[in-house]
Amino acid sequence: MTKEEMINLMAENSGISKKQATQALEAFMDGITNQLQKGEKVSFSGFGTFAVSNRKARTGRNPQTGATIEIPAMQVPVFKAGKNLKDAVRK
Repeated sequence: MTKEEMINLMAENSGISKKQATQALEAFMDGITNQLQKGEKVSFSGFGTFAVSNRKARTGRNPQTGATIEIPAMQVPVFKAGKNLKDAVRK
């Protein structure tokens, strides 16, 4: 699903305009992004938790050349699905 498809779905399901749905989705994504930039977790009970994880520096290999490269330490966003989401996806 693309962002545009999500906006259309939100507009249809909630009875709001596409413009309002776009604003709502943008505000939602901006809110999560801002909290993660501050190092905070964002939790939605039953749905899941967005957080920031620290990856250690490591040595990797360029798959084309086989050359060894150093991959620096970095922070990456992670999402852990909640019980309700896991149960809804399971077959």
